[in-house]
Amino acid sequence: MSNLPQGRTQPRPSWDEYFLKLAMIASERSTCPRMHCGCVIVKDNHVIATGYNGSLPGQPHCEDEGCLIENNHCIRTAHAEINALAQAINHGGGVNGATAYLTNMSCTDCAKAMIACGIKRVVVFSDFHDTKATEFYTKSGVKIEKQDMPSTNIDYDLKSFTSAVKTDKSN
Repeated sequence: MSNLPQGRTQPRPSWDEYFLKLAMIASERSTCPRMHCGCVIVKDNHVIATGYNGSLPGQPHCEDEGCLIENNHCIRTAHAEINALAQAINHGGGVNGATAYLTNMSCTDCAKAMIACGIKRVVVFSDFHDTKATEFYTKSGVKIEKQDMPSTNIDYDLKSFTSAVKTDKSN
């Protein structure tokens, strides 16, 4: 018998696990088949912005027209960090002092952008090839926390919630 509260099949995630899972979900929107990346920018445990790697607005997607490779990098896509920073700018969310939750370590250029915008902490569970991000973050005083990848399970048991009523479209 489990000591978990009713409706739970696994323990409640920590804040870091929660935001890393949100970054994983954001990465599902990625359109470059070489890597799916997600970024969630958080301040005071509130999401400021999210981003994933994908083509610029109005431009073709890698999954539709192929990648544009230069120096072993796809240059067709804007990276998750850049898209999250752009979303924050476009919607008035200040990121100075915030934490960035990343599925993959930043490329060098994204690390520079995150540092320039005032990100103070990076939480990540996967590395990235050919990057100076860790060096740049460290030299700039950005705290890096490498963690295990969180569970890919979503703990939601509709049948166990006494106040929930299943819709006709729910399975």
